Amino acid sequence: MRYLPHSASERAEMLGVIGAADVDALFSAVPKSALKSFDLGLPAHQPEFLVETHMRALAAKNHAAGDGPFFVGAGAYRHHVPATVDHLIQRSEWLTAYTPYQPEISQGTLQMLFEFQTQVAKITGMDVANASLYDGSTGTAEAVLMAKRLTKKNKIVLSGGLHPHYRDVVKAYLKDDPDLVCLSPSPEGQGDILSQIDGNTAAIVVQTPDFYGHLRDLKAAADAAHAHGALLIVVITEVVSLGLLEAPGALGADIVVCEGQSIGNALNFGGPYLGLMATRKEFIRQMPGRLCGETVDADGNRGFVLTLSTREQHIRREKATSNICTNSGLCALAFSIHMSLLGEAGFTRLARLNHHNAVKLARMLGTVPGVELLNKSFFNEMTIRLPVPAAPVVEMLAQAGVLAGVPVSRLEPYNPNVENLIVLAATELTTHADIEMLAECLHAAIEEDAQ
Repeated sequence: MRYLPHSASERAEMLGVIGAADVDALFSAVPKSALKSFDLGLPAHQPEFLVETHMRALAAKNHAAGDGPFFVGAGAYRHHVPATVDHLIQRSEWLTAYTPYQPEISQGTLQMLFEFQTQVAKITGMDVANASLYDGSTGTAEAVLMAKRLTKKNKIVLSGGLHPHYRDVVKAYLKDDPDLVCLSPSPEGQGDILSQIDGNTAAIVVQTPDFYGHLRDLKAAADAAHAHGALLIVVITEVVSLGLLEAPGALGADIVVCEGQSIGNALNFGGPYLGLMATRKEFIRQMPGRLCGETVDADGNRGFVLTLSTREQHIRREKATSNICTNSGLCALAFSIHMSLLGEAGFTRLARLNHHNAVKLARMLGTVPGVELLNKSFFNEMTIRLPVPAAPVVEMLAQAGVLAGVPVSRLEPYNPNVENLIVLAATELTTHADIEMLAECLHAAIEEDAQ
């Protein structure tokens, strides 16, 4: 759609400055069929203060996560982000050094990424981590491609507990590869991925805690995969769980992918987020993205450099592991600062508080007539079954100011077996009053729906 100033004099002045004969000359490269001549009905120009007033009125229509009881999770979680994080990420050392191609002027960014990689490797129990990927879902797809390169095999098996959005991203990357096996959703935690492994399997993908909140036995999965020469890819959407659960690397994982949003990054209406990826040292050259390393300069002073970059912008396209263009630098910085503020002890306390509040939530839900908790184990997320369809109940509670979780039917719209299921999460920000209000509203909504 073409846009030019309204008055003829303004148009003439602009065209004269840029040296265009007329308006049509500006768009000569655009095919005639692509040009739209009708009026879109957009409002006329307004003073800045009126635009601000209008935008504030639109924003006021939103119900933000902090406006009331909030139990939404399913891959994006509401956690407390200290004000210190936002203050520090705006310092000039980070704000002006966008990319670390020139180490002599990018030491702040390079050191931050080095420390970030160290933190990710530590919490995942792996040997090495990259400088982040776009998010957890694309990171999972990159891990699948990495496993295929490493094993020279084709079959990929996705657990029924993998987040549906992650599954869809993997399918998009593999373009409906016939060797991709997507197991049916397993809300009860009974999905059997191990029986799918054979000699042609490159990797199995297991999420823990999974989409429904169940904790998975990674050691058994690793042993079964390795017995057939396959790799174990572990996906974690709630990275705070690593403060309490044993690190995947200690249980035999070969590649670990996490969504790092929970640390340092607010919900932000769905992004931007950051993908964490860590692996074993012997697999480092097949890991996508880039890595920053520590070195010394000619005078023996400590310094940081871009050590390895396997993307197509740096090496021959046919040798590249990925066409990923960048890492999520600002989100990674926020993650690293928040993690540094927490420290190891603080990270563990945060995880314990999340689990403690989830236990209180599970107990309270157990008192609501007709509500069935499906989880035998969980970290801070769980799945419940209602005696009525879940989506209308969630909508009814939203009207009452309670965001009661995610109806699974929203993510699995063609699966009638999940129609009555809700995935709920509790974090350190969940209060006892929030939980009580949820239980009361659930009870009332179920009774009303049943009548």
